[in-house]
Amino acid sequence: MSPTPVATPVSPTLRRRRGMTEEAAVAAIDQACRRLRLPTIRALVDEALAVAKKEQLTYQGFLAELLLAEVDDRDRRSSVRRVKAAGFPRDKWLGDFDFDANTAINPATVHDLAKSDWIRRGDPLCLIGDSGTGKSHLLIALGTAAAEQGYRVRYTLATKLVNELVEAADDKQLAKTIARYGRVDLLMIDELGYMELDRRGAELLFQVLTEREEKNSIAIASNQSFSGWTDTFTDPRLCAAIVDRLTYNGTIIETGTHSYRLAHSRAAALA
Repeated sequence: MSPTPVATPVSPTLRRRRGMTEEAAVAAIDQACRRLRLPTIRALVDEALAVAKKEQLTYQGFLAELLLAEVDDRDRRSSVRRVKAAGFPRDKWLGDFDFDANTAINPATVHDLAKSDWIRRGDPLCLIGDSGTGKSHLLIALGTAAAEQGYRVRYTLATKLVNELVEAADDKQLAKTIARYGRVDLLMIDELGYMELDRRGAELLFQVLTEREEKNSIAIASNQSFSGWTDTFTDPRLCAAIVDRLTYNGTIIETGTHSYRLAHSRAAALA
């Protein structure tokens, strides 16, 4: 006498759909993906089914392929959003930087910085050199790499940041503004030293640096050597304190004085 078949227990959250047509199943998958906000699975399910049949994937293998595709695409979209939120004025990538045109910059140092370990440690980075030597390119490219790796990055010009701080102070919103700049993993300040800052502006900038000290990283680009920063920060003691905040445990890259951007423009004009 044959043993009586034992019914496979079904979780209360699973509902058997006996007799569901293929069209109904497709519609159910589409509706469920919309409700669960799974756009990648919704877009790829037909292709994944074809691959599963061809490669004879198990149910687990088929499900893993779909879920991993959703995760990968979600990570990609998050990376794009973080790069956009950083506020970079233009796209710059390390792969486009011409190290041969500026031998003052050590490629190994830059590529090591691109791993972003210094951001995890909360260390600063200073790029110092004349105009056209690649400071902003490196600043934006390293910030982009950091954002792609999951760090929250914010790029700003020094004068724009100071103006924002002054307006916030006038509107009694300074603490809120400083806290907002304090929360990002990496604050990038470009063109520091291009214009003289009055004492109030310098003090407000110092508050931002102090808020981030040894907690979150700051990267700056300046066309002035540290000895010339007294032209920007006219109070010598405040200037010394700011330099200390930006250099302690940090990396300093001197990009030199030869403008490879100008040299490239001249070469293109002669071509």
